[in-house]
Amino acid sequence: MDVSLLAEELTEHQTNPLFQGKTWRWSPSPWQLPPEQKEVIEKLAQAGVSFYRAIERLYLKSKAAQKILRNEELFVPWVAEYYDAGKPDWLVNHASNKAVSDLLPAVLRPDLLPVSGGTTLTEWDSVPGGIGVTAQLGSAYLGEDAPSMVDAFGEALAHAASRFGGKQANMLIVVSDESETYRPEMEWLADELSERGFSIGVADPGELEIRDEGVFNNGKKVDLVYRFWELFDWENVPVMKDLSRLVEEEKLVVTPPMKHFQEEKLSLALFWHHRLQGFWEENLSRDELELLRSVIPKTWILDPALVPPGATVDGPPVQGKPLGDWMELAKASKKERILVIKASGFHESAWGARSVVVGDDVSSEQWTAALSGVLESFPQPLSVLQEFRKPVRLEHPVFTDDGSVESMTGRLRLSPYFFVSGDQAKWSGSLATFCPADKKIIHGMKDGALMPCGASELI
Repeated sequence: MDVSLLAEELTEHQTNPLFQGKTWRWSPSPWQLPPEQKEVIEKLAQAGVSFYRAIERLYLKSKAAQKILRNEELFVPWVAEYYDAGKPDWLVNHASNKAVSDLLPAVLRPDLLPVSGGTTLTEWDSVPGGIGVTAQLGSAYLGEDAPSMVDAFGEALAHAASRFGGKQANMLIVVSDESETYRPEMEWLADELSERGFSIGVADPGELEIRDEGVFNNGKKVDLVYRFWELFDWENVPVMKDLSRLVEEEKLVVTPPMKHFQEEKLSLALFWHHRLQGFWEENLSRDELELLRSVIPKTWILDPALVPPGATVDGPPVQGKPLGDWMELAKASKKERILVIKASGFHESAWGARSVVVGDDVSSEQWTAALSGVLESFPQPLSVLQEFRKPVRLEHPVFTDDGSVESMTGRLRLSPYFFVSGDQAKWSGSLATFCPADKKIIHGMKDGALMPCGASELI
């Protein structure tokens, strides 16, 4: 397509309700992935399912005081204690109820950064926004070649609602007040699915009517709720307790399931924990283990528990010496603190990079204060420390204000969407977020560019 015509078409898309209130730079072309990156994402889809299955197995065995290895008496009650810290009792009890056993989120989205020598995974998101925006961008850039994200989303919802007739089930996307900026894209998704024969609408939690026989909206019984809110917001979404009861009575399905252990960056730290390596080796295939070890950066739990005088903390060394406690990390040089502090999950600061502190990007005083703050606030929230792998500099064309095209130097975040049905994950659509090279934390911003990945890069 002629660049000027594409610029006009993209300008028209800015009036779309999904894009209103959001500002970013536009590009004349989608992002094209190199073959090696495409291969990583393809393999990561299925590895993600295995990883989430293993997380649940680890949590439940820890909770039940069962050994986690087949041929070794290894018990790890502290795993469940970490996951449960700061959570309300009703949520902890619900997460281990048989009614939600083995249920995976309908959508999984890793955040990936191209780095020197490969790709790094900074987190998994099981309540991801952007499905509608990415689908719309795909349509704008790729036309008929755009990936079928709406169809893939519908297939995942139908599978989750298989007990109630699959596609014939009555479904409702429920969006909390905190997540209201995403409501337009959820309404668009519901409209698109309705055109495909789904019975689905959008509501806020206050519009749900709870009865003994189930949940109702506008007089119609709801079989499946697609939950678009974070679990930490449970006090502002009090209907969650009623929904959990109805799920346990098998009168309703909620996806993503209300299982707190599926929404914690803590899982990345447990993946690297030296005492759990045998568990991962038993529960992941060799290829999956190799892939995840290559993409997940070293991550540690920032636990303020006292350490005996002869012991050391499992963390990065400082000046070549192991840590006696976490505050010794305050002495780290700028070169040694190429590290990131972030909240694990169950907290309002755990999303949108609100809690992120990049060690070599702040002063020694700020680094010390950040360390002290997360240790004092533990476990609300529980925080983790992660190696910071700096994204490589890349080039991509973007439009200027006058409609001309210039080459921009920046850093990239890739967000592929995996739609889950049972033990299968389908990669369908990816959002590329391309930000100026001086930005340490990559997220949607007015100076950055958002675009889909090219159709040839999808399965």
